[in-house]
Amino acid sequence: MPDIAPRRHVIALLCAAYYKTDSDTMCHHDETPFTPEEQEAVRSATPDEIQEAGRQHDRYVEYVHAWLDAPDALDDFLAPFLDRLPEASVGNAVDIMNEDERAEFQRLLDAVTEPFRPFAPNTF
Repeated sequence: MPDIAPRRHVIALLCAAYYKTDSDTMCHHDETPFTPEEQEAVRSATPDEIQEAGRQHDRYVEYVHAWLDAPDALDDFLAPFLDRLPEASVGNAVDIMNEDERAEFQRLLDAVTEPFRPFAPNTF
């Protein structure tokens, strides 16, 4: 049997689906019901497509935790540099960082200043 590539539109539907037990139907996040075609696509999802939707959700949860933890991570990263300086400032701290430390500082700074991104299928 040939390998079948996961269908991105099915993964997107799986990621966006809410199951309504009272009507045995699925709906979008805004509670509009899936069309019959969307219902059929979700019901025909392969195990690989279901697993990929789960992996995307897991990656998004990791992103949310990293985004929420970024301010504390930046503070923890800067503290040892600021402690070594007679005049503690971020600019002075950057001056005593090596290249790898500056790269990590930039990564953390980007994480702190990045606006929060809502979940979007096939993005995470």
